[in-house]
Amino acid sequence: MDLKLTRDLVFFDIESTGLHVIRDRIIQLAMIKYPAKGGDPIERTYLVNPGIPISEEAMGVHGITPKDVARKPLFGQIAQEVFDFIGDADLAGYNSNRFDVPMLMEEFDRAGLEFNVDRRRLVDVQRIFYKMEPRTLSAALRYYCKKEMENAHDAMADVRATIDVFQGQLAMYDGKPYIDGDGNRTPNAIQPDIKSLHDFTNDTRFVDATQKMRYDQNGTIVFAFGKYNGQPVADVFKRDKNYYNWILNKEFSSQVKQIARRIMRENQQS
Repeated sequence: MDLKLTRDLVFFDIESTGLHVIRDRIIQLAMIKYPAKGGDPIERTYLVNPGIPISEEAMGVHGITPKDVARKPLFGQIAQEVFDFIGDADLAGYNSNRFDVPMLMEEFDRAGLEFNVDRRRLVDVQRIFYKMEPRTLSAALRYYCKKEMENAHDAMADVRATIDVFQGQLAMYDGKPYIDGDGNRTPNAIQPDIKSLHDFTNDTRFVDATQKMRYDQNGTIVFAFGKYNGQPVADVFKRDKNYYNWILNKEFSSQVKQIARRIMRENQQS
């Protein structure tokens, strides 16, 4: 893969018990790591016992049944191994910013591991596709690679298809400008550089994947929901510590709670 890597890059995909990133659980995890120093990609794949029922809708998509995972390890039993494999790598996937990344963070949090994405670059191949050619993964593979999708919704097959699509995108959009809905033109938007791809595939207005916090025009983190919508998070926590405790004890993502704890620590140090 012709990319300028400053750190390892891990493509990954999750199959799960359902689509709720907090309540549902991982049942299959596949990863392919591209080392920054070069060399062959490294693959890892796991079937996981979720410890909760798999929804009928999810089984209809990926075909993984309770029998398939009954004797497999719980995520907590493989969490450290997965955590160490990823290390400080940047992450890439298909719809990964809204689903795979936050779900993986929740699983790590339940296992007692803080998986921080603040310093990682996240490349969502779906966002490139949707911005340039709005379709599905199967259509993307057909469009960019002239291939038909086989074994769709098997995690490793999806990872391989995502990598094929990504390489096709890099080739097709090399030197091509991007024009957004407001008519703003970005020359040569798709470049073989992880930071550029991170910036292109992420909505930089929001701080977290669930879009509960965002940046205002001054770069300050403010709430994007509720009674304090639009108000700086740090200021709210200073005058209403009960709101901070409410966030920590309610069903917010572990990413939101990480950010809240960090801001509270900074308040206490200032």
